[in-house]
Amino acid sequence: MQFSILFSDRGTPDGYRFLHGYSSHTLKLVNSQGKAHFVKFHFKNDKGAKNLSADEAGKLSGSNPDYATKDLFDAIEKGDYPTWTAQIQVMPIEDALKYKWNPFDVTKVWPHKDYPLINIGKLVLNRNPENYFAETEQAAFSPSHLVPGIEPSQDKMLQGRLFSYPDTHRHRLGVNYTQIPINTPYAAKVNNYHRDGFMAVNGNGGRAPNYEPNTQNGPKQIGAPAAVAKYSLQGEIGRHIQPLSDDDFAQVRERKRRKNIKIVLCSTRPATSTSCSRSRARTTSSRTLPATSRTPRRTSRSASLPTSSVPTSSTAPRSRPS
Repeated sequence: MQFSILFSDRGTPDGYRFLHGYSSHTLKLVNSQGKAHFVKFHFKNDKGAKNLSADEAGKLSGSNPDYATKDLFDAIEKGDYPTWTAQIQVMPIEDALKYKWNPFDVTKVWPHKDYPLINIGKLVLNRNPENYFAETEQAAFSPSHLVPGIEPSQDKMLQGRLFSYPDTHRHRLGVNYTQIPINTPYAAKVNNYHRDGFMAVNGNGGRAPNYEPNTQNGPKQIGAPAAVAKYSLQGEIGRHIQPLSDDDFAQVRERKRRKNIKIVLCSTRPATSTSCSRSRARTTSSRTLPATSRTPRRTSRSASLPTSSVPTSSTAPRSRPS
């Protein structure tokens, strides 16, 4: 899916203010009764998608490589705050065992007709950093930094990222990267016995003991223990060959069939014609092409845009804002 988007007219968004966001990974939402559902998160830009042609993107990469960052910064400075509508798709745990596609495969989407989008709120960017290094370059995001009620699924790529992202932060920012102000809880104070290590910048607990229990009225563990919602799995554990099947292309083909969209992707060999270049690739309706035009060139592969979970490109003009 992501590959077909890259080689479509949506391959290069016109800055950060005109793109949609997707979790790609499947997560779990757990309610107060402990009932869990699998979910996918979507963030739909309220201004719609707007994209650059390959020619425009190429020129900007040389004349203004910070174009997207500057566009976002300037918009927020003048009060034109970018907004996204936050939505989720919800799948009952029981459906995951019998759904026609693997719900944990990041190359697949959940069709909206099966699991419609549900609005849950808004994402608004309404403040620029006061200091870019302190608030942006030192920021450390990870899918393992979850609040109660949101849990990981058995998505294999997500499972790898749960530990690899914090490892990257420890290498980049130090073992105590969670003490950097931008990475600390917004409205809560952490009380634990974590001490020492490179770049401990929060006082390191002062004179207080670093063990529990103690006689110095140190913090005590309270509340519910850390746990995840339980659910049953079935199948065999082992090393299995992942066969290449036509199912890997079914969603892309369905998108093409419904939207009558055709995208020709060039091979890795040098193109002998300018028509086989990404900068000149365009989406066309197969209805308007003669029969001979629908057959891909020998040096090309045919692919189509992704399925309904990923919206089509905007019809807005492709010129960058003045």
